[in-house]
Amino acid sequence: MKVLLAAVLAATAVTVPSQAIAAPQPLAVRGQATAMQRDFELTEQQVQQRLEAETSAAKLLPAAQKAAGADFGGAWYDDAIRKLVVGLTRPDHATAVRATGAAVTAVPVTAAALDKRKAAVDKLAGKAVPAAVSGWAADPRTGSVVINVQAGKRSQAVDAFVAKVARAGAVTVREVAAQAPTTFAAGTVGGDPYYVSNIRCSIGFSVYGGFITAGHCGRSGTVRGWDGSDLGAFQGWSFPGNDYAWVSVGNGWWTVPVVLGWGQMSDQLVRGSWEAPIGSSVCRSGSTTHWHCGTILAKNETVNYGNGQLFYGATKTSVCAEGGDSGGSFITGDQAQGVTSGGWGNCSSGGETWFQPVNEILQAYNLTLHTA
Repeated sequence: MKVLLAAVLAATAVTVPSQAIAAPQPLAVRGQATAMQRDFELTEQQVQQRLEAETSAAKLLPAAQKAAGADFGGAWYDDAIRKLVVGLTRPDHATAVRATGAAVTAVPVTAAALDKRKAAVDKLAGKAVPAAVSGWAADPRTGSVVINVQAGKRSQAVDAFVAKVARAGAVTVREVAAQAPTTFAAGTVGGDPYYVSNIRCSIGFSVYGGFITAGHCGRSGTVRGWDGSDLGAFQGWSFPGNDYAWVSVGNGWWTVPVVLGWGQMSDQLVRGSWEAPIGSSVCRSGSTTHWHCGTILAKNETVNYGNGQLFYGATKTSVCAEGGDSGGSFITGDQAQGVTSGGWGNCSSGGETWFQPVNEILQAYNLTLHTA
């Protein structure tokens, strides 16, 4: 681990093009393909086919949304048909959307209206959220805001909360795992990517001048590398509300555009940050559990970490994670997706993990992703 991290942050100079490539490329490098074969139970050929189809879906999304016009009701990737599916509230633009290569289906409300309803639920919820409510997200496929309640923990307090937020419009209650989501920071142990105070977290993605990571890892003072030497310092962090931060680096350290394979597989080059749609596969690298893969389940979800700590705008995945993985990289193909925030479960029995979308971090701090 130490040798690999040194290679990423302090070993050799790398020549970087002045601009990232214009579109995502379906690069199923050996490391990511190996992790996807394990976690999705696919052959190497099936992994490549899946990544190619998901890449096509990501590239279609802007044109398909434009073709849908005001009737756009959201979009997601459907692995059963290997296509981007676009929801439409009326059939008027169906032909135009199909002409882009996307499939269409009827949905009850527009994406714009559903986003407003989700924002209204956030406002009505406030900070006093019952511990049994894991979070909530807009579901374009049903046209409702789905309230996630931990299995077996429905109570009068939960029902009162649901009734309160239902004033925003249609909501649906769904039972989820009985475990509450938590952030994935961990106490100091040897051989970790970086330390701040007595907390261990994982590097997300290199940006010019430093790297981005999770906001709940943010602290004032010096950030130390795996070898205990001074790495840099947090220049900004936001949590709760958001969960993002960035660290400037110096003292002989510098950045390169890769996600670590941890000696188990090849490192993954980062070539951009095209956003993958719901339903796409996604893989995560972290300092505790290394590479694991799963599927994007929801976007713009509000996560309840308890004690009034709400995280807005999260992307939910079926990928597992554990303590110390916080801040680590979520990537689809060679496209950066986000940094690990938190979740429930572990990588022995399974679980779910949320990430902070990468492009929001870049925009918040006016940073440029370091790409190959």
